[in-house]
Amino acid sequence: MTSLDKPTSDTDRTTDQQEADSRAVTEAALFEAFGGVRGMVETVLPGLLFVTIFTINKNLTYSAIAALAVSLALVAVRLIRKDTVKHAFSGVFGVAFGVVFAKMTGNAKDFYLPGMLYTLGLALAYLVTAAAGLPLIGLILGPVFKENLSWRTRNPGRKKAYTKASYAWGLILLAKCAILFPLYWWADTTQFGWVLVALKIPPFLLAVYLTWVFLAKAPPPIDVFAEMEAEEEAEKARKEAAAEAARGQEL
Repeated sequence: MTSLDKPTSDTDRTTDQQEADSRAVTEAALFEAFGGVRGMVETVLPGLLFVTIFTINKNLTYSAIAALAVSLALVAVRLIRKDTVKHAFSGVFGVAFGVVFAKMTGNAKDFYLPGMLYTLGLALAYLVTAAAGLPLIGLILGPVFKENLSWRTRNPGRKKAYTKASYAWGLILLAKCAILFPLYWWADTTQFGWVLVALKIPPFLLAVYLTWVFLAKAPPPIDVFAEMEAEEEAEKARKEAAAEAARGQEL
């Protein structure tokens, strides 16, 4: 069967199929960038263990040691499995800072303070970069989509989507901070810890979902890596052609 004999559906994808492919690629990229289910578990587990142990025995040292130990264990598991360790390592640093703060002040509630300050700083970073025309979520996801910063000048539709997503992340994280910081002062350690654990995943999932919605409707990314490879191949072909022509002239 020649190419002319093949049904059109075999060679030309419908708009619906293209949109489905774009959404699937976006979903996979977001899953990779933000660590997926495993990344969420690694984010929640140390804090959950800390507040559980502290609720039972009110012992800061035991709670801190347990949280740090499970964080290190998660990194070790990733190293053994030869997986990416960026999410697990970020958890270790967060827990370590929390342990240091809590031990320095003697207040178990301060275990959560570094993470809260980080969340506030991240919220402001999302909002400021979006307002400045260089949305942070685009800087994070650009390499994942193999487009780097091409969206800034060559793909205005994706820049608009990244800007919306950055505003969404900033506002969601800011709302989370608006809940947590007053509770940090008013609630006791156990109450505050359980509220903080409960607020770990839902805001994150909402922000990821909105990012997916914005990007799924945006134009597809420009694969700058593929463009670079094509240019290298073209340059190689030109050099080979020039060398062949030179050999022909010598003969």
